[in-house]
Amino acid sequence: MDRSSKSNSNSTEFAHSATATSATATAPWGNNKESPNNEDDSNEDDGDTATPAKVTDPLAPRLTNNERVLVVSVTERPRETWGQKAEFLLAVIGFAVDLGNVWRFPYICYQNGGGAFLVPYCVFLIFGGLPLFYMELALGQFHRCGCISIWKRICPALKGVGYAICLIDIYMGMYYNTIIGWAVYYLFASFTSKLPWTSCDNPWNTQNCMPVTNENFTELATSPAKEFFERQVLESYKSNGLDFMGPVKPTLALCVFGVFVLVYFSLWKGVRSAGKVVWVTALAPYVVLIILLVRGVSLPGADEGIKYYLTPEWHKLKNSKVWIDAASQIFFSLGPGFGTLLALSSYNKFNNNCYRDALITSSINCLTSFLAGFVIFSVLGYMAFVQKTSIDKVGLEGPGLVFIVYPEAIATMSGSVFWSIIFFLMLITLGLDSTFGGLEAMITALCDEYPRVIGRRRELFVLLLLAFIFLCALPTMTYGGVVLVNFLNVYGPGLAILFVVFVEAAGVFWFYGVDRFSDDVEQMLGSRPGLFWRICWTYISPVFLLTIFIFSILGYKEMLGEEFYYPPWSTQVGWAVTCSSVMCIPMYMIYKFFFASKGNCKQRLQETFKPDESCGSVVPGQQGTSV
Repeated sequence: MDRSSKSNSNSTEFAHSATATSATATAPWGNNKESPNNEDDSNEDDGDTATPAKVTDPLAPRLTNNERVLVVSVTERPRETWGQKAEFLLAVIGFAVDLGNVWRFPYICYQNGGGAFLVPYCVFLIFGGLPLFYMELALGQFHRCGCISIWKRICPALKGVGYAICLIDIYMGMYYNTIIGWAVYYLFASFTSKLPWTSCDNPWNTQNCMPVTNENFTELATSPAKEFFERQVLESYKSNGLDFMGPVKPTLALCVFGVFVLVYFSLWKGVRSAGKVVWVTALAPYVVLIILLVRGVSLPGADEGIKYYLTPEWHKLKNSKVWIDAASQIFFSLGPGFGTLLALSSYNKFNNNCYRDALITSSINCLTSFLAGFVIFSVLGYMAFVQKTSIDKVGLEGPGLVFIVYPEAIATMSGSVFWSIIFFLMLITLGLDSTFGGLEAMITALCDEYPRVIGRRRELFVLLLLAFIFLCALPTMTYGGVVLVNFLNVYGPGLAILFVVFVEAAGVFWFYGVDRFSDDVEQMLGSRPGLFWRICWTYISPVFLLTIFIFSILGYKEMLGEEFYYPPWSTQVGWAVTCSSVMCIPMYMIYKFFFASKGNCKQRLQETFKPDESCGSVVPGQQGTSV
């Protein structure tokens, strides 16, 4: 079967022979050995001065002396490429390394057996996460388009997967940028001679407030850091959860608005602007992590914290929950399925070694999580030493770890203002990279799918999109917004993305076929993926995804946690949010079969599930389109 196809950004040329008495023109493909996909190709017409086509070219029409070729050229803007290879790597690392590496992995690790947890973590990295990560990088680089347009080259019936990903990215943008806004609030609050969460002498403090260094501190008391977060930053005591969320808090909305402004000016020009920004946002967290690690290990009690983090509890490996947590952590850490890896790799050159990139970036991501564990647990050990208690009574998972426990520890250190500023700068840069990736996935997908309407007006589209998401995110900036943030985290991407990625993997590995996908990789890299990768793609990775999805559905209440109260009606709303993205897949299948296909039932099925051969070739050196 002729699988030659061409990316959307290439010029399409048509030649028609006609009798004439004037000078002859040339077929545009004569003597052209360059790829139509080559990033250096200007896509300009050759004009009347071009050399006539050679007869030996099988694609060139045979002309007599009295014939010439009328050339009609329809050109589109050539696809952008990364200015440097390092920009792509930093963008992928920045997306994969997010806030979860700091606040979730360390907690999950010590909760599930310490050093023993690294066994299932590495197993699922090798057999589940890495093959999916490699798949998305290769898909995006080969087909050079976003998560919507790519499906006509793979399985047109599954184009709804692309729309589902875009909707999930909107949900994620609604709450993730709010969390970054909290860090911005903390950053501005740190520019003072004394951190406001150091003492209980502030207007927002209650009678239960007591410094953690106080010998009389009990479980009934609340720390200044906890009250600062809950009563000053969020002011959640003014709401009644989801039943009454209260008005928008202006100062918090202003911080989140500032985040959206930063995001806009980082994405409005595509990879040209994002490629420059990632040099700061991707590298800065590592500088800060290393500084915080050096400071952390020098604190009293740090050795006990690190020992608590790494001491293996092998008996916990008998618990299935440990393995499910490891699988979920590696999946959400690497981030396949959000469309970001597809989008970022689509701006690569065709022969870029995406296999090596997958190994490098996924390894850096996992090592960063491991490094963050040392940073966090050295400080937790210090806090346990200060409070004269055990580490398990100090640590918190999620936002509480980075917005309560760590600031609490910083407040007791000398030079606390400096440590607070660099810590929250690290959180902001970690978050920005990830939100860049999620939004770029949606922007690239829609610009590629609608190049005339959206692609040519990228700057305006990005502005309107971010304005829309900001307006949708306003409820997360209310006094009860923290409950909604957790709610959206579970019901927005948390459950739906697992099903969407399973369908994506099934479409690529079972409908498009592992053999055909391996052929594509071979055309890019010069060698076929080994037997290990083909077995993982065919069997292990889809089962890996399906298993996580089933257990996540069964344990969705545990994902919500027990910190907040969710009224009964919120469960129905939550499942409606989840289904809103998932239903894009069957709805598009129905549309494609009944309204966008022609012929009898068999012909409609063939047109619905077979790759569209009229797309053209993305392979350098191949010309024309298949009909």
